[in-house]
Amino acid sequence: MKFRVVIYVIKLGVLCSGRGTDLQSIIDAIKRGDLNAEISVVITDKPNVPALERAEKAGIKNICVDRKNFADRADFETELLKNLEGVDLVVLAGFMRILSPNFVRRYEGRLMNIHPSLLPSFPGAHAHRDALNFGVKISGCTVHFVDEGTDSGPIILQAAVEVHEDDTEETLSARILEQEHIIYPQAIKLFVEGRLKIVGRQVKILEV
Repeated sequence: MKFRVVIYVIKLGVLCSGRGTDLQSIIDAIKRGDLNAEISVVITDKPNVPALERAEKAGIKNICVDRKNFADRADFETELLKNLEGVDLVVLAGFMRILSPNFVRRYEGRLMNIHPSLLPSFPGAHAHRDALNFGVKISGCTVHFVDEGTDSGPIILQAAVEVHEDDTEETLSARILEQEHIIYPQAIKLFVEGRLKIVGRQVKILEV
């Protein structure tokens, strides 16, 4: 008797608000065969953003759940959850909305974000500006699991980027973005391979 081995492919739901360059890095990693996953849906909270075009071009289901069309966050998140049904991992890729504790608990341990600083330094929406104003010599980016705080969840991977004396927010952002495109697919791959274990505030990366 012959047996057919079925390999389950992890399904991703990617949430974006703008350009979708981190989304593109994940799409590219899957196309190269570096990441054994499938993007089931791309959801944006704004219409007519490049992230939707990137998903469409890649043949990925894409939806705009426009926050302006909902009376409150609860209704907005209910619609998000409806469109994320069946997803194994939710990936925030430049999603500029704070998610409620109820949403976070729904996907506890299955909700990732990337932030453009070396957390816990400079959380929030103005990481590049804050890093430059503080005068740090090294900045970077962080992939972390999302908890109920703001950019405060357990850290998965980080990449350091040197800050130049003549840097602006734009030049620093561009160099950090290059590293984001490297470490975000890597972090997702570790999740897909079952190699991430949350122990308190630490994320242990298990050996193969």
